[in-house]
Amino acid sequence: MKLVTFLSWLTAFYSFSGCWAAELSFLVEPTDVIAVRDRPLMLDCQVQGEEPITITWRKNGVPVPSTPRVRVLENGTLLIKSFQKRREGVDADMGEYDCAAQNRYGLLVSRKAKVHLASLPKFHTHPASMSVDEGGVARFQCQIDGVPEARITWEKGRVLLNTTDSRYTLLPMGILQVTGVRKADAGVFRCVATNIANTRYSHEATLNVTGGTPRTYKEPVILSGPQNLTITVHQTAILECIATGNPRPIVSWSRLDGRSIGVEGIQVLGTGNLMISDVSLQHSGVYVCAANRPGTRMRRTALGRLVVQAPPEFLQWPQSVSKPAGGSAVFTCVAQGVPEPHLIWLKNGKVLMPGHNIKLTNNNSTLALTRISSEDEAIYQCIAENSAGTNQASARLAVAQGKDLPEAPRGFTGKALSTHALQISWDQPPTNVTESIIGYVLHIRKIGEADSLELQEAISKGNFQHDVTNLEPATTYSLYLKAYSPMGASQQSHTVTVTTLGGVPAPPTYFTKVLNSSAVQVLWELPTKAGVVEGFRLSYRRVPHADYQSPIQLPCYVNAHTMSNLGVCVSVCACTIHLCLCEGAHRHTVTTVLGLAGQHCHRHPYRHRLHHLLCSLPHVWIPSQVCIHALCMFSCCSLLIL
Repeated sequence: MKLVTFLSWLTAFYSFSGCWAAELSFLVEPTDVIAVRDRPLMLDCQVQGEEPITITWRKNGVPVPSTPRVRVLENGTLLIKSFQKRREGVDADMGEYDCAAQNRYGLLVSRKAKVHLASLPKFHTHPASMSVDEGGVARFQCQIDGVPEARITWEKGRVLLNTTDSRYTLLPMGILQVTGVRKADAGVFRCVATNIANTRYSHEATLNVTGGTPRTYKEPVILSGPQNLTITVHQTAILECIATGNPRPIVSWSRLDGRSIGVEGIQVLGTGNLMISDVSLQHSGVYVCAANRPGTRMRRTALGRLVVQAPPEFLQWPQSVSKPAGGSAVFTCVAQGVPEPHLIWLKNGKVLMPGHNIKLTNNNSTLALTRISSEDEAIYQCIAENSAGTNQASARLAVAQGKDLPEAPRGFTGKALSTHALQISWDQPPTNVTESIIGYVLHIRKIGEADSLELQEAISKGNFQHDVTNLEPATTYSLYLKAYSPMGASQQSHTVTVTTLGGVPAPPTYFTKVLNSSAVQVLWELPTKAGVVEGFRLSYRRVPHADYQSPIQLPCYVNAHTMSNLGVCVSVCACTIHLCLCEGAHRHTVTTVLGLAGQHCHRHPYRHRLHHLLCSLPHVWIPSQVCIHALCMFSCCSLLIL
C-alpha cells in the first residue's frame, strides 16, 4: 500500500491555516550558573508565541516572589540584584530555577537551571614530602573541591614554578610530576588553588634528592595509574600513568577489549599520561597502562575505566493535535542518551500521573488520553532526564467541539479491484461543508491484526473515490474514513471490510492410490491461501490415448476422488514407470503397467536381470546398477483448481 506520512501532511495544512502558528516555544532557556555572593545574577528566558505571554519563575518548584531585590525584567530575565547565601537560617538564592511561559493555549516550563554559590573550601589533600634518587621520578598531589573548579598552580620556594621545563608535567586534577629528577629540583613545593570565590594555599612539601652514585637495576613500578573517570561527551579525559625503574620504563596504552585507541584527539602528556580531547561514546572502556622495561617483556600494568555519558537527545518529538471531545489523543516521545533517559510528562507545567483517562506506556514514551474533554486542552511536555543533563519537547492538544468539526463521511463503501488493490468511495458532502475540509484520511488494517498496526493514507479533499494499492492477495481489510478541517478530525465513517481477490492458484500437490484392478483413488492437498476457491476439475486419460476424458467437477472442500470401472491391464489409465539399465553409453527402457487383480504384465529384453525387480512392484527396490529415467505416478491424470 502506498503510504504517506500523515503527520507531516496534516502539519503542513495546520501551519498553512495558522492553527499551530501561535504555539509557545523557548528561544533561550536558563542554564546552570555559578553566582558570587553579594553580586548581581541574571537568568535568561525568552519565548515566542501568541501574545500576551506571561513569564514567571520558580525556585525548587515554588514561585519566586517579586521583591526589591528580586524581579522579572520585561524580556523575561530574572534579576537578583545581590545574591545571598543564607537568609533567616535557610539557603536564600541557591537552588534549581525554571521559567514558565503562559498564554491562552497553556503553560510551558523551561529546563531546570542549577544555581550554585561560588566557593573554595580548604584543601582535603595536601602534597606530601618525599625523597627521590637522582634520575628518578617525583609526584605531588593536592585536592580541593571548588565551585567552580579551581585552577591549580604550583610554587617552589613560594615562587611560581617554571613549567617550561619538559621534565615538569602539571595535570588539571592537582598533580605535579617531575621526571629525571636532578639535585636542583630539591626544595619546598606547595600548590595554589584559585577561582572566582577565593585563593588558597596548600601545606608545603619538601623534595629531597638523594644519590649521586651509579644507580642499581630496579624493576618497573607504576607510581600512579589511571583512576576510574566519568565525564560527558565533548569534554577532555586525562588518564594518569607515571612509572619509575632503572632503566627508565617505557609507558604504553591499550584498551582491555583489544580495540584501537586511535590517534584523533589523542595526546601523551609528559612521559605517559593519556589525554583524550572531545570524547565520544566510543571512547568508553577500560584502559590499560603498561610500564615496560626496555628490551625485555617484563612489564607492570594498571587499569582505569573511562565512562562517557551523553545528555538526552530526542529521536521523536510529540506533535500537536486537534481532537474532538470524547475522542482520544496519543503523544509519542522517544529519547536516547547514556545512561538511558528517564521520561516524565507535564501538563501545563505539572507532573502527569497515570489514571482516570491518562495512560503511560512503553517506559513513559507514549502518552494516551481517552474520552478527552475541554479540561484536557493544554500544553503537554516530555521531559527526558539522565545524569548527563535534561531535555524537553512539547506539544499542544486542542479539543474541538462537535459544531466546529466536519461531519463523518457518508456513503462509505469499498470493493476489490484485483489481487493487490481495493477501491473506496463516499458521497460528496454539500458545498458549504466541502469548503471547510482540508483532506481525508483512510484508516486501513488487516483483519486479525492489532490496532497499533493500523496504516493511514492521506487523500486530497477534491477526491471522493480512491484506489488502495500494494495490498496482499486474498486478504480481508477493515477500512474507515475521516474528514479533516483546520479544527480537527470528524467522527469516523462506518467501517467496511473488503477482501482482495485471490491470485491464480498453484497446481496442487497430489498422489494416487490403487484400490483394485479397475479403481484408482486420487488425493490432493487443499490450498492454504488461494482466494475464494470455486472447486476442482479432475481430468484423466487412458494410456496410450492422447485425449482426456470429460473433466470431473468437484467442490472446493473435497480433496479425494475415486475413479472406478477403468478396465484392466494395458487398456487402463495406469501408473507408467520407465526404468533404464545403465550399461555404458547404452540405455534400455522397460515399461510396466498395472494388470488384472494386481498382477503385472511386463516385457523387457533383459528378463533374467529385471524379473525380480518388476515382480516386486508396486513396492520398488532399485539396485545400484539401475537408475530411474522417469517416474510418473498417474501422470496421465491432471488436476486443476478452479
